[in-house]
Amino acid sequence: MILPINIYSDDILRLKAKPLKGIDSRVEELVAAMFESMHNASGIGLAAPQVGHSIRLLVLDLSCVSKYEHENPMVVINPHVLSVRGYNDMEEGCLSVPGVQGDVVRPAVITLKYRDEHFQERTGEFSGMVARALQHEIDHLDGTLFVDRMEKRDRKKIQKELDALASGIVDTEYPVVSREHVTLSKNA
Repeated sequence: MILPINIYSDDILRLKAKPLKGIDSRVEELVAAMFESMHNASGIGLAAPQVGHSIRLLVLDLSCVSKYEHENPMVVINPHVLSVRGYNDMEEGCLSVPGVQGDVVRPAVITLKYRDEHFQERTGEFSGMVARALQHEIDHLDGTLFVDRMEKRDRKKIQKELDALASGIVDTEYPVVSREHVTLSKNA
């Protein structure tokens, strides 16, 4: 099932998501729908708040990115960054902020404690695009968008696009929730 994606001005994107206490069939169905929705929108990561669920759950699948073809999809529950190393700057975009890109400085390597799709506790070190995508999605769980991390001068350059999104002007190839209404994409 393809879920509509909440857009920039939606309040749920600004909330700190609640931890999951376990997995049941509803969570398993949500995970499957999140992967399907993310793939439908040509995304590489999706956090539960982006599809209207304020819980600490995210999915990643970077296998469509060159050099990451063999990376397994991930389900990440209740993530906690234990440590970071180095920093790098890279352009980011977001399914909840369609049509907008901007440079964001993030740690280059992170050590992450989380629970997987079986609710088993895991700890891993991640770098490159995986580390960046994880941090981007974890930000969603904390009510932060990538545009909040941009330099002020760079953010001013995209303010018109952000204002348009906030007013409900959205042009996507995937279904979205905009200004409290479900808007079907132009090709849906």
